[in-house]
Amino acid sequence: ETTELGNKKELKSMPFITYLSGLLTAQMLSDDHLISGVEIHCEEKGRCPSTCHLCRRPGKEQLSPTPVLLEINRVVPLYALIQDNDTREAFKGALMSSYWCSGKGDVIEDWCRCDLNAFDENGLPNCSPLPPPVLRLSPSVEPSSTVVSLEWLDVQPAIGTKVSDYVLQHKKVDEYTDTDLYTGESLSFADDLLSGLATSCVAAGRSHGDVPDTSLYSVIFKCLEPDGLYKFTLYAVDTRGRHSELSTVTLRTACPLVDDSKAEEIADKIYNLYNGYTSGKEQQTAYNTLMEVSASMLFRVQHHYNSHYEKFGDFVWRSEDELGPRKAHLILRRLEKVSSHCSTLLRSAYIQSRTETMPYLFCRSEEVRPPGMVWYSILKDTKVTCEEKMVSMLRNTYGESKGR
Repeated sequence: ETTELGNKKELKSMPFITYLSGLLTAQMLSDDHLISGVEIHCEEKGRCPSTCHLCRRPGKEQLSPTPVLLEINRVVPLYALIQDNDTREAFKGALMSSYWCSGKGDVIEDWCRCDLNAFDENGLPNCSPLPPPVLRLSPSVEPSSTVVSLEWLDVQPAIGTKVSDYVLQHKKVDEYTDTDLYTGESLSFADDLLSGLATSCVAAGRSHGDVPDTSLYSVIFKCLEPDGLYKFTLYAVDTRGRHSELSTVTLRTACPLVDDSKAEEIADKIYNLYNGYTSGKEQQTAYNTLMEVSASMLFRVQHHYNSHYEKFGDFVWRSEDELGPRKAHLILRRLEKVSSHCSTLLRSAYIQSRTETMPYLFCRSEEVRPPGMVWYSILKDTKVTCEEKMVSMLRNTYGESKGR
């Protein structure tokens, strides 16, 4: 601020806070003039450096505090703090490229235009990474002996790569299968499941999460084998034909259903057939009865027989004595099919059956995708209609007392 004295101009100084107060009073400094996200205020933080002659005050040993002029008071993009338009746009483009395109391309609307050197060994552009989906068990559907529900979140980002499909593979794993050579059954989520081409044993579901841009996909398998070890793998495919890394879930289905009352009746029947003189007809009836039941049911029959009639000889000894070693071996070797886990449960004092009904969102695509266009269709843009259906699941509960 200067004061004119005749032909001379005298420089006049004032404290900074007084200067700000004057601007506010004159309405020259308002929220409209402030830089977005920046607040100007003054606090006593630190001291002026000793090399600054303006801070020295005659007769005072205490140095003046250093004013703090700029502090961020809310979260804003860094490029918003830059006032020069060209610099701001360049900075914005660099940040967008770094976040969405791995710094190897430019963001054009909602996709990445890759640089000439951003291609993989297959000649496909790779500046926009394709994140792998994370396959998991659906928390709302507990696996049963035949039913398993799996789900995953859509991995398509807001900008960059576009997901065209998810491919789900499943196979039953056992000691006779080479898991590396046998790939199992492969299902396309878009072309098989949403189009309705899959069997009645597999159904597609879809529901939206709390965030509008986030979709939750799910698949329910309804015809699996009880007490079976299954391996499920999932990967995403983008519109350029790239595959993401695999996500894997391995699980064992629940033990086979057992009608415990029926098993006890069969145990009584076998005891009556074995008791006393056993004719050839009675021996054949016992053999046929034991061969017709499932392996888990046979295990339960053995359990009830030994619980009630072991004083007359256990089930194995009586079967060998009454039916002969060959027929007894054909029956008893079927018990080896029961896993150690289920064997433990089948020794429970009481087994009860119950039926659960679970709601499930069954979805179908409203449009038919032309063949050969898989890579170019965006899955999120597919029109899908969903209806709620109920899935019945039978379960066994095991316990040491009734009603547990």
